[in-house]
Amino acid sequence: MRMPGLSRRAVLAGAAVAGTVTAVPSLQGRAQAAEAAPPYRWRTAVIGGTGFVTGVLFHPSVPGLAYARTDIGGAYRWDDRSARWIPLTDHIGWDDWNLLGVEAMAVDPAHPDRLYLALGTYAQSWAGNGAVLRSDDRGATWTRGDLTVKLGANEDGRGTGERLLVDPRDSDTLWLGTRHDGLLKSTDRGAGWAAVSGFPAGPSATGQGVTFLLAVGRHVYAGWGDSDGTSANLYRTADGTTWEAVPGRPSGTSAQVPIRAAYDRHTRALYVTYANAPGPNGQSDGSVHKLAVTTGTWADVTPVRPGGSDTFGYGGVAVDARRPGTVVVSTNNRWADIDTLFRSTDGGRTWTSLKDTAVFDVSETPFLKWGGEQPKFGWWIQALALDPYDSKHLVHGTGATLYGTRDLKNWAPQIRGLEESSVRQLISPPAGEAHLLSGLGDIGVMYHERLTASPLRGMAANPVFGTATGLAQAPGRTEYVVRTGWGDNGNGAFSHDGGRTWAPFTAQPGIAKDAPGPIATNADGSVLLWTFVHWDGTKYAAHRSTDNGATWSEVSSFPKGATPVADPADPTLFYAYDTDTGTLYASTDSGRTFTARAGGLPSGDSQFKLVAAPGRSGDLWLSTKWNGLYRSGDGGVTFAKADSCWASYTLGFGRAADGADYPAIYQVGATETITAVYRSDDQAKTWVRINDDAHQWGWTGEVIVGDPRIYGRVYLATNGRGIQYGEPV
Repeated sequence: MRMPGLSRRAVLAGAAVAGTVTAVPSLQGRAQAAEAAPPYRWRTAVIGGTGFVTGVLFHPSVPGLAYARTDIGGAYRWDDRSARWIPLTDHIGWDDWNLLGVEAMAVDPAHPDRLYLALGTYAQSWAGNGAVLRSDDRGATWTRGDLTVKLGANEDGRGTGERLLVDPRDSDTLWLGTRHDGLLKSTDRGAGWAAVSGFPAGPSATGQGVTFLLAVGRHVYAGWGDSDGTSANLYRTADGTTWEAVPGRPSGTSAQVPIRAAYDRHTRALYVTYANAPGPNGQSDGSVHKLAVTTGTWADVTPVRPGGSDTFGYGGVAVDARRPGTVVVSTNNRWADIDTLFRSTDGGRTWTSLKDTAVFDVSETPFLKWGGEQPKFGWWIQALALDPYDSKHLVHGTGATLYGTRDLKNWAPQIRGLEESSVRQLISPPAGEAHLLSGLGDIGVMYHERLTASPLRGMAANPVFGTATGLAQAPGRTEYVVRTGWGDNGNGAFSHDGGRTWAPFTAQPGIAKDAPGPIATNADGSVLLWTFVHWDGTKYAAHRSTDNGATWSEVSSFPKGATPVADPADPTLFYAYDTDTGTLYASTDSGRTFTARAGGLPSGDSQFKLVAAPGRSGDLWLSTKWNGLYRSGDGGVTFAKADSCWASYTLGFGRAADGADYPAIYQVGATETITAVYRSDDQAKTWVRINDDAHQWGWTGEVIVGDPRIYGRVYLATNGRGIQYGEPV
């Protein structure tokens, strides 16, 4: 998953990062951020999951109540009456984007309406500190407490157990396990935190620290992921003050990490899953062990031992609150024989693989067929939950969805309302069946026949991509669309029916396999221009094709790594913005050669977006992150700066307002102090904010586009909350 840019706070602390602003005339205007915005209704375009669900937690005291956490897309509450997930963290704003990753969650069995979330996506030096949110109304409203440590919801180990726990003896006391800072304790329901000085384990550079916290009767158990192989990796306290290593470390786990644990209170047995890496990737060995907590006796209850070509670890574990001795565990990172759930009804003496009898129905989310294949039972299965009020209601997470069953045989996605894709490209065609095409992280390109149902065709096939890197439509020939991305059987494709069906490029430049980048097609679809950027930032020469990708030629004069932009009206014109030098380049010979035009523009950062106004030749807009918005009416020979906003992160166009002769402009930017979503109906002279404080979705700086057929409708890419679209009420 991608990392967004720095916040405005970082800019104020070091504005030199933004580069040099050229001295150009201003487009006179004024901001209207203080005006009452027109009421907008915001909804999520339905795809169905698409991201890694890292944890699911059924409430032990309330039937039908459950919560889910994700690595970059926030937390959700299950609404049993509507059978859908309700997002709980969409209020998190731009400056707090790092808090959209949920490291852990906790509920209080004695107070059913209380919910706690530990937030923090990255623990790196450039990321902000974590925070704990606490709610008394199941996540409808929140009180925030900031931490002085960092959390890592999108780092290795993000699928381990819950690192946050309400103490079983005192509802005001909370425990929080961290990756680099040991164990923390709060005695005021998460408002303040202090390090637990008596916790015996010390963090190491691996960044796992506490892997789970679990109430076992009135004791608290803590899994430890930074063991050196000889020291303990499981600790407990009986009084909340004194911690000790659990005696008798299971044999064979010296090189393994405790991943998750579950306690069967009827048989007083603690089940612990282990793997030789925290996951979700990199696991090749693992085991399951049972501790009789009254006697301290360990038993190896591993269902199947990894070995040979069948390598994997163990991940999720859940016990049946209604049936003593019934336990379910998941394999993880098992690619040869495919991951499964093992279920035992006799305390782990014998096991049955639920995959072997599983019947799938993914009609609600067809992308799970991965371009025509039958859906897999799962991969990256670390989130696993068993309904305490229904012994046959199991839910398990994968890298792309949540599967649920009510009879242990028939499985279907239990994912309505939960969308976690990282969105990279959006197109709203001016004609045709679909109002939206999207390019996504991990699941390629989608053709959205409707916004309220998952695309019928699923992931664009022939070939299937993982992450999409480019998506473009010919402005004067809207049935022609091209796409690029990371794929095993080719990295580019074209469509002659608006993106419904595809054909692969019959050839591609050699660098395309390792560094597929963005692509553009000119106004009549006769020329393709493809650029290449490796994931490590290395930039390569662009290539050009005039035969749907059958042959390619290098364009040495194109600025390496720049994103090509086609003129919407003139097929001979292309543009590119060189972010390294702050120079606009243009081609007047259909992309064969490029020459420099305007220079001295902002430079030094990749967060610049060059956009051409639809239907107009040479009308270019440049959003330049912290340097605001620029416009050129002469194809990039000169630019004028708009003074109506001080920051512009991404910009797009939609249908003009009634009586207006210029398209509506949408942007994610800042007109005064708030980074938000804005619309202008007067060519960026004035703006109105169209989102609200409840709908912010963290970082939203990738792409925004209005609908050319419906005034006021806008599509917004998020980094973890899928595609949001808004319309005036």
